Amino acid sequence: MEMDIDGACKPKDEEGKAKGKPIVAILVGAPGSGKSTFCENVMLASSRPWVRVCQDTINNGKSGTKPQCLKSAAASLKEGKSVFIDRCNLDKEQRVDFVNLGGPEVEVHAVVLDLPAKLSVSPIVKRTGHEGNLQGGKAAAVVNRMLQNKELPKLSEGFSRITFCRNETDVDAAIKTYTAVGPLDTLPHGCFGQKDPNAKTQLGIMRFLKRPHETNTRDSVPSQLTEDKGPCGKTQETVSSSSGMASQKIKVSEDMAPGSISQDESDIPTLAFPSISTADFQFDLEKASDVIVGKVEEFMDKLGNARLVLVDLTERSKILSLVRAKAAEKKIDSKRFFTFIGDICQLYTKGGLCCNVIANAANWRLKPGGGGVNAAIFNAAGPALEAATKEQARSLLPGNALVVPLPSTSPLYSKEGVTHVIHVLGPNMNPRRPNCLDNDYVNGCKVLGDAYSSLFKGFLSIANTQVKVPRSSGSILSGPSKLEDEISGTKTKMWAPCLQALYNIAMQPEKHSKQVLEASDDVVVLNDIYPKAKQHLLVLARIKGLDTLADARKEHLPLLMTMHEVGLRWVDKFVGEDASLVFRLGYHSVPSMRQLHLHVISQDFDSKHLKHKKHWNSFTTAFFRDSVDVIEEINNQGKATIQDEKRLMPMELRCHRCRSAHPNIPRLKSHISSCQAPYPADLQKKGRLVPEQTNSGL
Repeated sequence: MEMDIDGACKPKDEEGKAKGKPIVAILVGAPGSGKSTFCENVMLASSRPWVRVCQDTINNGKSGTKPQCLKSAAASLKEGKSVFIDRCNLDKEQRVDFVNLGGPEVEVHAVVLDLPAKLSVSPIVKRTGHEGNLQGGKAAAVVNRMLQNKELPKLSEGFSRITFCRNETDVDAAIKTYTAVGPLDTLPHGCFGQKDPNAKTQLGIMRFLKRPHETNTRDSVPSQLTEDKGPCGKTQETVSSSSGMASQKIKVSEDMAPGSISQDESDIPTLAFPSISTADFQFDLEKASDVIVGKVEEFMDKLGNARLVLVDLTERSKILSLVRAKAAEKKIDSKRFFTFIGDICQLYTKGGLCCNVIANAANWRLKPGGGGVNAAIFNAAGPALEAATKEQARSLLPGNALVVPLPSTSPLYSKEGVTHVIHVLGPNMNPRRPNCLDNDYVNGCKVLGDAYSSLFKGFLSIANTQVKVPRSSGSILSGPSKLEDEISGTKTKMWAPCLQALYNIAMQPEKHSKQVLEASDDVVVLNDIYPKAKQHLLVLARIKGLDTLADARKEHLPLLMTMHEVGLRWVDKFVGEDASLVFRLGYHSVPSMRQLHLHVISQDFDSKHLKHKKHWNSFTTAFFRDSVDVIEEINNQGKATIQDEKRLMPMELRCHRCRSAHPNIPRLKSHISSCQAPYPADLQKKGRLVPEQTNSGL
C-alpha cells in the first residue's frame, strides 16, 4: 500500500486505485483563538477540497443556527469534500451532532486551539468587523463565561484524531499538517499535543477581567458588558459601545437561532420605531435626535417593563449614533431603550427581536406607496393593513398617531408577531412634500415632539390594556391629549404567534395529524417536541380562553379531571412497556406556550434537551403544580395557586430525590442517573407519583 505524509497507509478502492476519505475537522476554541484564520490558511494552500462551515455566516452571510451548519456540512460531505466546522464547540454536547456526521467513509478530527489568554483575548478586544460581532470592549468577559464550562474533546466521543495546539508554534505545525493532506492522503489516528486533559479556563484570561480601577491604561477599554435574555430564553452577552447602549447583540449560545424566541422575551411589550421625519421629510438629524431622546426620557417612568427600540437599516446610521450618545449622557436605561440595526419588517425572523408593535412613518393620506418605511410596512403587512387602516381613518395630521390592530391574516402578524401598527406623521422640511415648514424648527420640534408623544402613548395603550379602537374618529391619538381619554378595556396577555403552536394544534388537530397521538372533543395528546425525559407528553385542553393555569375555574373541573385521566392512561401504557418508569402529572405555574396543557413526564429526566437551570427547576420545584393538587384547589378555592416564577427559577440545582445540591446541569445529570434515594415524602402522597412509590425507593 502507499504511505501518506505521516506514515499512514492510503486505502484503495475496488479497482486498486488510491482513495481518500473526506474529513470532518471540528475546530474547538474560544472566540479569538484563530479558528477562522486556521481554516483560511489551510484552504488557501491545500490541494484537498475543503469547505468552511461557519455559524456566524451560514445564514446568507449572517449568523445562523446549528441545524443549518449540520445541513451544509452533510451536503458538502456528500459531494466528497472535507469540512471545517468553524464554531466554538467547547463542550461535548455542542460537538456530538457533528461527530455523528462521521462513519466508515468519513473521518472525524478535532483541532483544539487552546491558546493562552493573551493570544486569544487580545484580538477580540482590538478587532473590528467580526462576522459574529464579538469584538471590542470587555468581550473578554464573554469568552471567560464560555470557558467556564469548557470540555476538551476525547477520542471516546468518536474522534479518530485530536490535535491540541497550546501556542502559535503548535498552530503553525497543525496548519502545515492539514495543508499537506492531499485528496488521497490520511493522517495517523490518536491524540497529539495534549498535556493536561483536565485543563479548564487558563488563568491568564483573568488579566482581561479586572475592574476599571484595577486596570492600567493600556489594558483599559471603554465599553460596557451587559447580560440579556436572548430570543430563545438563553442568556446572551451584549457588548455595548462606550455610550452604554447596544446596537447589535452578540450571541454566546451557539444553538440560539436568530428566529428563536423565549417566553421571557415575547412577554415584554416592545415598540420598534424608525426615526420620524429625518428621511424624506429632511428634518435636521441633530435636532431630531434631541427630540427622540427627550421624549424617551419623558416616558421612561411610564414604560414599566415595556421597551422602545429605535431601528435603522444601515450600520453607519448617523441618527442611531447621535441617539445612542445622547441617551448615554442622560443615563437612560439601555435595557428599556436601545437601538437596533435591521429591517423593521423582519426584526423577528432576521434579527431575533420580538416586537409586538411597530411604528410606520406614514404619509398624510395613510396610503401605501411612496418609498422608505411606509412602502415597506404596507407591502410586508399585505392588504389587511390597508383595509384595517381605512376602517379607522382616511388621513392623519402632523404630530398625530393612529393605532391599528393588525389582522391575524397579515404576514407581519403570523411571521413576525406584530399585533399592532401605529401610523405616525411628523413635520416636513422638504419643500417638495405637503405642509412644508420652511425650516421653522421652533414649530417643527414641537410637532415632532407631539408625534413621538402620540406614538408612545399609543404604544402604552397597547402594552397596558386591550385597546378598543373606535370605528370612527376617536382612534387618532393626538400629541397633547391625555392617555386615559384615548383607551379603554381590561388588561390581557398578548401571545406572539410563535407561542401559539399548541393553541393551533388544540383547535385544529386534524391539520397536525403527524404530531397528534390522540384527539377527542375535550383533549389532544402529543409528544413534547423538546422532551425533558424519556417519556414526556402534553395533554392539551380543547377549549378557547383557557390559555394558562391561572384561567382555570370551577367550571373547568370536568375538563381538568378528563385531562388527568387521559394522562394516567398513557402512564399505564408507558409503565407496561418499561416498569422502571415513574411519572408526575402537572402544570407549569406560568407556561411558555399558549393553551392550557398538562405535562405527563417520567422522572428519569434522561434527555439531551434538558440543558438549563430553568428546564430543571420548572419541573422539580413548587413551580410545577401537580394535577391532583390543582384539581383539589380549584374545587375548594375556585382557582389554583400560581407560584412565583422569578423566585423559583433561579434556585440552586437539587436532585429531585435526595435533594443534594449540584453546581451545574452536567454534574446534576450525572448524579440523577444513579441516584436511588427514595422520593421526598410529600411526593409520595395523594397520588403525585404514578405508580405510587414507597419509602424504600426503587
